[in-house]
Amino acid sequence: MKLFDLSGRRALVTGSSMGIGMALARGLSQAGASLVLNARNAERLEESAQTLRAAGATVDTLPFDVTDAAAARAAIDGYEAQHGAIDILVNNAGMQHRTPLEDFDPEDFDRLMRTNVNSVFYVGQAVARHMITRKRGKIINIASVQTALARPGIAPYTTSKGAVANLTKGMATDWAKYGLNCNAIAPGYFDTPLNAALVADPEFSAWLEKRTPAGRWGRVEELVGACIYLSSDAASFVNGHTLFVDGGITASL
Repeated sequence: MKLFDLSGRRALVTGSSMGIGMALARGLSQAGASLVLNARNAERLEESAQTLRAAGATVDTLPFDVTDAAAARAAIDGYEAQHGAIDILVNNAGMQHRTPLEDFDPEDFDRLMRTNVNSVFYVGQAVARHMITRKRGKIINIASVQTALARPGIAPYTTSKGAVANLTKGMATDWAKYGLNCNAIAPGYFDTPLNAALVADPEFSAWLEKRTPAGRWGRVEELVGACIYLSSDAASFVNGHTLFVDGGITASL
């Protein structure tokens, strides 16, 4: 359908060398978008780009550290000047650190917040400045089921993902008047490298399958439809929304 066609648009996906970011990049390409992949590890990023190119995607790579505001601004400004508009931004880069809150090291807390929250602001602002000039653009921030729910040992992560959802509302409030759509996707429990330890834990997996109405872990490909929707003209009047893709875990006690 034309409403969901992303042909002629360019999408920057942060943290896209693996996991959810890679899956979303692949899905956006299949909907017609050209890609700009981002991660800190340039070698791994190029390997991911080659994989997507082999499947027919048009891919550039833009390695920079999303937790460095100056580096993000310089990379994005330079790319736009040389290659043209970034029409879609997916702020996917993130990290997890599991420790009981009473033992959580302040340096680890700061690092987690820089990665999960500051990066959304740094990259979002750098891209939005160009989108505002053009009076159009789509920003999609990756939140989490922990935006709404807490679990032992990850209080700082829960804090960061709650902040992502509220920053998304703030982006929409400030930038909708310029033609930007700013929304978030909140994945539930997905089988990703970030969750490898949990996936490998039979006790946790059994608990999760019982706790989730769908009765299973999510597959990263099941996030693609939400991302294409929020990137497309079909979501032209959707702003400041966090879309939970979680198998029903936030709907049920």
